[in-house]
Amino acid sequence: MNMSIQKFPHLFSALQAGGYLFRNRIFAAPMGVSFMDKDGFLMPEVGAFYERKAIGGAASVCISGGGVSQRGRAYGGGMLPFANYRGRPFYTYVTNSITRHGCMATIELQHGGIHSTLAADLGMQIYGPMEADYKGHHALPMTEEIIQETIDDFVKGAKYAKSVGFGMVTLHGGHGWLIHQFMSPISNQRKDRWGGSLENRLRLPREICKAIKKEVPGMVVELRISGSEGIPEGYDIREGIRMAEGLDGYPDILHVSAGASGFTITHPSMFQPDGMNVNLAASIKPHMRQSKVATVGALSDPEFLEEIIASGQADIVEMARGLTCEPDLPNKARTGRTEEINVCLRCNHCYSEVMGAGQFCCSLNPQVGREEEYSTQPLAAEPKRVIVLGGGIGGMQAALTAAKRGHSVKLYEKSDRLGGVLLCEDKVPFKKHLAEYIEKQILRLSKSSVEVHIGETLTPQEVEAQGPDAVIVAIGSKAAMPPIPGLEKAVPVTEAYATPEKLGKKVLILGGGMAGAELAIYLHSLGKEPVVAEMGDALNFGTNSCHAIAANEQLTNRKIEIHTGTRVVAVGDGYAECETADGALRLEADSIVNALGRLPLQEEAAAYALCAPVFYPIGDCLMAKTIAEANRLGYNVAMDIGKG
Repeated sequence: MNMSIQKFPHLFSALQAGGYLFRNRIFAAPMGVSFMDKDGFLMPEVGAFYERKAIGGAASVCISGGGVSQRGRAYGGGMLPFANYRGRPFYTYVTNSITRHGCMATIELQHGGIHSTLAADLGMQIYGPMEADYKGHHALPMTEEIIQETIDDFVKGAKYAKSVGFGMVTLHGGHGWLIHQFMSPISNQRKDRWGGSLENRLRLPREICKAIKKEVPGMVVELRISGSEGIPEGYDIREGIRMAEGLDGYPDILHVSAGASGFTITHPSMFQPDGMNVNLAASIKPHMRQSKVATVGALSDPEFLEEIIASGQADIVEMARGLTCEPDLPNKARTGRTEEINVCLRCNHCYSEVMGAGQFCCSLNPQVGREEEYSTQPLAAEPKRVIVLGGGIGGMQAALTAAKRGHSVKLYEKSDRLGGVLLCEDKVPFKKHLAEYIEKQILRLSKSSVEVHIGETLTPQEVEAQGPDAVIVAIGSKAAMPPIPGLEKAVPVTEAYATPEKLGKKVLILGGGMAGAELAIYLHSLGKEPVVAEMGDALNFGTNSCHAIAANEQLTNRKIEIHTGTRVVAVGDGYAECETADGALRLEADSIVNALGRLPLQEEAAAYALCAPVFYPIGDCLMAKTIAEANRLGYNVAMDIGKG
C-alpha cells in the first residue's frame, strides 16, 4: 500500500455499484444549479463549478434539480429539458467537464408533487399522493394514469440524462418531494395499490427504479430517502429501516438523508453535530444485502469519513457544502495533506446566495463561482513589493494570495495574534470549524514566503518609507458606541464571547444582529439566561437567510427572551432603560453586553491611500463585512496586483 494513503485505506478503496467502478468512496452530493438560461440550459460556468470537484478527486459529482415533469416543477429546482434537444450541447459540455477527470457525472431527478408551486403559478394543475393544500395551491390525488405517466417521465429523464453523458441518476425520494410523499404514511393514506400499507407506499420508487433499469441499461441508479422524517408526527428510523429493507436491490445505491421538511433537518447547520445523519445510515446498513448505502449531512473531516467506511456504517460518504468549500479534500487526504483541508463552516452562506442571488459562493473558498476564470491564472507578470496591514480574515487571505502570485509580501498585525476580531469566538462550540480555519491560515502563513510581523503597526510615513508597490489595508473596525448614557458600562461583545465566565447569570444583550443572537445561543448553552433587546422590528441577520432560519430555530427552541422594537436610551448598573411602542421598559440583568455593531476604521485606513502606487482598503475598514466578503475581497485584490 502506498504510504500516503495508509491513513485512509477504506475511504480510498474502489467501489463497485451498478456495473460501474468508482475510484473511491467520496461522492459530491446534489447541489443546486444556478447558472441557467431562460430555457433551463446550463451555462459554461456550471461546468467549471462541478468540474472543480472532479479535479479535486471526488468519485461522483451530482448536479441537482433535474425536473422530470413540467407539472412537477417547484421553486428552487432546475428543470432538465429532456424533451428539448437544443439543450444537448449544454449538458454534454458539463458531463464532459466532469467525466474527463475519471469521475462519474450524476444528475438528480425530482418531482415536486404537492410542492410544485412553480407549475401551479404557471396555471397547471398539480398532483400528489392525496388531495392537499400547499402555499395557496390545491393538489389533487394522482390517478392511475397520471402515476404511470410520472413513472414514464422519470424514465424519459434518465434516457435524456444518459444521452448527454450522465452515467448515474439520483432519484430524490427524500425531503418531502413526490417519491417521499408516496413513501410517507403521513402524506400517503390512499386506499388503492399505491398507498396505505408499507408495501404499497414503496410501489412508486420500486416501479421507477425497475423501469429505469429496464429502459436505460447501464445507468447506475441511486435513490435518496429520508431515514427519519425528523419531526414528532413523522416516521422514525424504525420505519426507515423497514422502508430500506423493502427497497433493497431496487436502486444500486440507497442514499440515506433525513427530513420531510424543515431546512435545518435537510441541511444541517453549524448548531448541529458533524455527521448528524450517520446513525441513520448505520442503522440501515446491516439490513441491506444488495444496495450499497451512502450517508450525507455535515461531513468534512477525512478521519471521520474513514471511520464511517471502516466501521461499516456506510459504503459511501457524500458531501455538498464540504466539497464546495474544499474541492481538493479527496486529493489532499489521499496524499497526506490533511492539514491543508478547509472544513466547511456550515454557515449556509452558499445556500443563501444560491437561493437569493443565484450565485455559487463560499465563505472560505473565494474561487467558488469563478472556477473557470481562476483555473488559468498564471503567476504575476511582474513581482511587486506588497505590504498588508492587518492580520484578520481578509488580511491573511490577501497576504497568502499575493505571495502565491510571486510577490514579496510583508504582513503587519498590531495585536499579539493573527485572526482578527473573530478570535473572540474560538471557544464557541458551533464555531469550532472557524477556529480551525484561522489556525490553518496561520499555519499556511508560517510555511509561506510572507514576512509576518506580530505586535507591530506602521504609520503611513513608515509604510511609504519602505517604498512598497502596493499596500492592502485590512485594519478592521471598532465597537460602535452610540450616544447612550452609561453605555460604557456595558461589556463589549468580543469580551463577552472570549470570557463568558466573567458574566453573571442573567445577561442582557443590547443588539439583535448576528453577533448578539449567536452570543445569546452560546450563553444559553453555558447555562446562563440571555435576554436580547433589538431596536428593529425583527432580529437582523443580514443577507444570510438560511443561517437566519437555523439561528431563529435555536432561539425559539431555547426559549430565549427577545425584545424587538426596543430602543435603549440609558444603561445603569444592572439595568437598561428602553423605549418601546407601548412605553418605557426597564430590563434588569446581572451583566449587560454591547452588541450594537461595529464602526469601520475608515479614516485610519484612508490615511494610507497615498503611500504606494496601488492602494486597497478591504474588509471591515470599508464597512462591516462578512467572512465571505473579507475572504473574497482579500483574494481578488491580491490577484489584481501586478496585472497591469
